[in-house]
Amino acid sequence: MSTITQFQVTFDCEEPARLAAFWCEVLGYVVPPVPEGFATWEEYHHSLPPEEQVIYFACTDPSGVRPRLLFQRVPEGKVVKNRLHLDVRAGIGLVGEERLATLEAECARLVALGAVHVRTMLADGENESCVVMQDVEGNEFCLD
Repeated sequence: MSTITQFQVTFDCEEPARLAAFWCEVLGYVVPPVPEGFATWEEYHHSLPPEEQVIYFACTDPSGVRPRLLFQRVPEGKVVKNRLHLDVRAGIGLVGEERLATLEAECARLVALGAVHVRTMLADGENESCVVMQDVEGNEFCLD
């Protein structure tokens, strides 16, 4: 039996602080406290040598229940569809028009944060509605 009790989800990206800030807003996560002596993370990052600036950035669930998210800068850009994506569970327990209205409202909130609405998949008798989106760096995720 495994003794692993926690895991984190790591995203390769271009701008770790920007992507972390987006996902904090989406999920209600928080960034770690700013290092002592600095007013903001931006001020701290600008104090570092260029080769050390914002290599990674993490955010966490304030309740400590959900997994930590880590965003790490990589030199190559995103070129194909994600092999793994997050499902943001905005419509749990809802069906039909109520579910669709909830997903559309959440979609509008996320678009205002910089997400892109890709398509809405309407209920088909077997599956309930969901919304396919992209975050601020083009990573796909679903509202379901």
